[in-house]
Amino acid sequence: MRVSTANTYDVGVAALQRRQGEMAEAQVRLTTGKRVVNASDDPVGAARAERALQGEARVTASERSVQAAQTIMVQTEASLGDAGELMQQVREALVAAGNGTYTAQERAGQAEKLKQMRDQLFTIANRTDGAGTYLFGGQGSSAPPFVDTRPDASAPPEQTGARYIGNRGNSTTDPSTSLPLALDGAAVWTGARTGNGVFETRALTAGQGGWIGSGQVTDPAALTGDSYRLVYDAAANAFDVTNTTTGAAVASVPYKSGGAIAFDGMTMAVQGTPVAGETYEVVPSTPALNAFGVLDKAIADLSSGAGGAALSQSIGDNLRNVDAVMSRLQGARSTAGEALSRIDNESASLATRKLNHQVERANAEDLDMVKAISDFQNKQSGYDAALKSYSMVQRMSLFQYVNT
Repeated sequence: MRVSTANTYDVGVAALQRRQGEMAEAQVRLTTGKRVVNASDDPVGAARAERALQGEARVTASERSVQAAQTIMVQTEASLGDAGELMQQVREALVAAGNGTYTAQERAGQAEKLKQMRDQLFTIANRTDGAGTYLFGGQGSSAPPFVDTRPDASAPPEQTGARYIGNRGNSTTDPSTSLPLALDGAAVWTGARTGNGVFETRALTAGQGGWIGSGQVTDPAALTGDSYRLVYDAAANAFDVTNTTTGAAVASVPYKSGGAIAFDGMTMAVQGTPVAGETYEVVPSTPALNAFGVLDKAIADLSSGAGGAALSQSIGDNLRNVDAVMSRLQGARSTAGEALSRIDNESASLATRKLNHQVERANAEDLDMVKAISDFQNKQSGYDAALKSYSMVQRMSLFQYVNT
């Protein structure tokens, strides 16, 4: 077979172009640091890298939601801390107002202090994160979650103070993290348990000569969950206890100021000098104590000018209610603290998952730089050799011999 000079030149040129193309591709890989620049370079590796990239994008989105939750929970925890300090000041003011040496005017002055603290507490309940999200807005609210009603303070605390108009429940991040973005304000501010948390004692007669304490549980197994009424029998100097749920007489307990009145797993004490027919009731505790209603009642009681047994009863009841609200706020603060702990753990977990995706992607598409440099140098040497060889072959023609 006869091979023409032109064909020899074409073969040489094609070889040079191929080597030059391979060297250019190697140079691009060195520049980008990627072994897989196009999907056609390694379809399996490209698919692995794409899956890793999508996983990394999901983790990045979760990190943004976790950061949002952290910002809100930090502010929520701080707000609940502020509320707790205010309630402690309220408690101190109530204790001071119970001092027997205080005049009605001095108690009215304490009531004015409570009004200012009440306004500050209401502001905290409607606080935002600075970006329009209400910290206690529940599942989301475009308006402040609490409306200040300030109704008749003579109504029960759970029916007074402020009304929650937000969406009940907790707003959370995506299901993969499920971290709180806001707390249920109704549960925080209007969900404290009445009484001592198990039962509540109430004075039913006005102008009584005695006052009843909060009481305590002595035998949980004996509790019935029923309601009771205690009526003072002056002739017998005893309190007759009746189960108002069943209508059955329970006991007749001789009265001694500060002495225990015990029945059905509960004990309580009445102090002072009760009058004939003086009546108290014991009812099951309910989670319906409104923090603002508690303050409204305390303000009204201190402003009423009442003294004696009525003052002792109101101070005792108000301190009990304040303690219940403080306990509820502290519980909510603990919840926020637990959420912050979970956020820290979730942040660390997401960082690990993100690193794993990055490593997987790198393994699928990144270049082994040492090997790549060696390959490039080999291709460059081969291209230089082919170029010199082609140059020598190109000079082997009849015209070269004629010229010589």
